[in-house]
Amino acid sequence: MPLFIVVAGIAVLLLLTIRIKLNTFVSLIIVSIGVAIASGMGLHKVVASVESGLGGTLGHIGLIFGFGVMLGRLLSDAGGAQRIALTMLKYFGAKKLDWAVVCSAFIVGIALFFEVGLILLVPILFAIAREAKISPMYMCVPMLSGLLVAHGFLPPHPGPTVIAREYGADVGMVLIYGIIVGIPTFILCGPLLNKVCQRLIPEAFKKEGNIASLGASKSFTESEMPGFGISFLTAMLPVILMALVTVMQMVRPKDAGDPGALYNLFLFLGNSTIAMLISLLFALYTMGVGRGKTIAELMDSCSKAIAGIAGLLLIIGGGGAFKQVLIDSGVGQYISTLVAGMDINPILMAWGVAAFLRICLGSATVAAISTAGLVIPLLASHPNINLALITLATGAGSCICSHVNDASFWMIKDFFGLTTKETLLSWTLMSTLLSICGLLFILLASMVI
Repeated sequence: MPLFIVVAGIAVLLLLTIRIKLNTFVSLIIVSIGVAIASGMGLHKVVASVESGLGGTLGHIGLIFGFGVMLGRLLSDAGGAQRIALTMLKYFGAKKLDWAVVCSAFIVGIALFFEVGLILLVPILFAIAREAKISPMYMCVPMLSGLLVAHGFLPPHPGPTVIAREYGADVGMVLIYGIIVGIPTFILCGPLLNKVCQRLIPEAFKKEGNIASLGASKSFTESEMPGFGISFLTAMLPVILMALVTVMQMVRPKDAGDPGALYNLFLFLGNSTIAMLISLLFALYTMGVGRGKTIAELMDSCSKAIAGIAGLLLIIGGGGAFKQVLIDSGVGQYISTLVAGMDINPILMAWGVAAFLRICLGSATVAAISTAGLVIPLLASHPNINLALITLATGAGSCICSHVNDASFWMIKDFFGLTTKETLLSWTLMSTLLSICGLLFILLASMVI
């Protein structure tokens, strides 16, 4: 019966969001309440469970997302992201544009959410294609793989950040392992897969695409853009701070005595929230005040950035409510008990559940957060499992098979002038292979960590 309730809840969610086209946040709350009642939860507990899940999820990530999106907007508005992309292209040369694009997208993608990074990089990519007299499609798959790896594997992106919190994983460890797993993944699913796509859909690589729907995009002159070094440091500063503290914790002996004030200070600075705040303040100077911008101009950019993620935060909160209902109603525990005797690897379980929900729901973030409600009870029987790898497995599963129920599918189709078949054989194929490769590398990592 609990399995039927979960499946029925997902089916209703699909009906509400796809057929009736109801707002995703409202749909998630309705389904969460429905699943709670159907599971036999007392009516007096239903609303408390929903509020607990929503508040608990947003309480931790609200600051990180807010600082992160403002950092990304400042980098974009100052031309820092364009500088990173153009410098990488210059370094790799015209013959290796795909490698340049995938590296640029990965670096820029750390500071920007997937959709924001896509809208930012596409005009740059089209401008490069015009100069090189080639189709933008030659750089499409590499760019998307770099952005998707950052989105699925690396904090401060929604999926890995929220799931790390729900599983109790260390965000710094998730970040380090995510980079280790992510680099070979985007190499395989970017430049290398791109050559396969050229054979599968050769006609697509003759199309010029159309980004008129994006309107007039800001293009910076050489003198208007900040230097590569400061742009790179601004984008990577939160990663550097969190990774530094994580490495310090890894090398410090467990039986060491009092760590001292300096060590505790570094722990404080490397906390994900503090690291994002420091990086934002740094960006306000390097991408703003230091370049002659006024505080009023910078705050206008930050306000627009915050407004852009309001809907996303509500959807994430709705996913958290659904997750909490699955836990509080006992559905997650029932499924955990059901599969306990099957000796299923928790990494495979987390990946499989996230992949199933992603294919059904379309949203990688909602799929990742909802997975926690079914996987957390299972972790109790695996006390020695690496929670950072479980987080990455959930993120990898949530990246799989982006298709017609995902808004990104239609954005990519329209920008590059592709048919539905061509989009399936490029973007959908890449996202599926990326998810599977990510899982394989995570399993390999679990054997040596």
